[in-house]
Amino acid sequence: MFPRLFHIGNFSLPTYGLLVSLGVLIGLWISVRNSEKQGINGDDAWNLGILVVLCGILGAKILYIVNDWTYYSTHLGEIFSFATLQAGGVFSGGLIGGFSAAAWYVHKRRMPALATCDAFAPGLAFGHALGRVGCFAAGCCYGKPTTHFWGVTFTSPIAQAWVGTPLGVPLEPTQLFESAVELANFFILMWLLKRKKFDGQVVAAYFFLYGIARYFLEFIRDDPGRGSVFGGIMTGTQLISIGLVVLGGLIWWLRPGLKTVPAQATR
Repeated sequence: MFPRLFHIGNFSLPTYGLLVSLGVLIGLWISVRNSEKQGINGDDAWNLGILVVLCGILGAKILYIVNDWTYYSTHLGEIFSFATLQAGGVFSGGLIGGFSAAAWYVHKRRMPALATCDAFAPGLAFGHALGRVGCFAAGCCYGKPTTHFWGVTFTSPIAQAWVGTPLGVPLEPTQLFESAVELANFFILMWLLKRKKFDGQVVAAYFFLYGIARYFLEFIRDDPGRGSVFGGIMTGTQLISIGLVVLGGLIWWLRPGLKTVPAQATR
């Protein structure tokens, strides 16, 4: 709707970039505060958060390019174009990249792995919620044409030029749907963090809740860059979503063998 806030000469400030940056900063602040409340060193939490953000961005870009490799393999120069940068990437790829980096850093610093993931899960959900508002402003991650009353019609030529947004057609506001889901997840996870019975309970709930929501949201997404698997039966993102649900379920299933957290540790 508003791909850029303003431009002066050759300089412009993309709305997407601003909101994603705010989401990262606020989400990281929330994560560090949650970490300190659980007895985790604040400096380690800040360093971990910055590393996760950088690797998350890289992972999101890589999966975006891999999923649309048919196009990028014949347009290699587009990999580093502004359009690809503006597209943001695939969140599932960012999740994989971020957690891979987190696993390495947590092991290196001997941080409590599951407790740290619990502390970061609400901040991740909040940052993602704000980032999806940025997607809506940019016009990326758009939905399929719809006749429902909530359909959103994009009219900005900039959105079409940058990310290929269809203009003049009512579309499912998938960006806002996902933002609402993640905002709800944030409040649920913050509530659960204060009441958790074992390390890993909060991040497992996040995997489960987000995985289910994202799986079904894929049915009304219409933008390219998510790939397909099993002969087009589902998108690559749906496969990853199933993996997140399974992983969350496994953590809950194995909970009797996990460390029980004293109540005061989460207050």
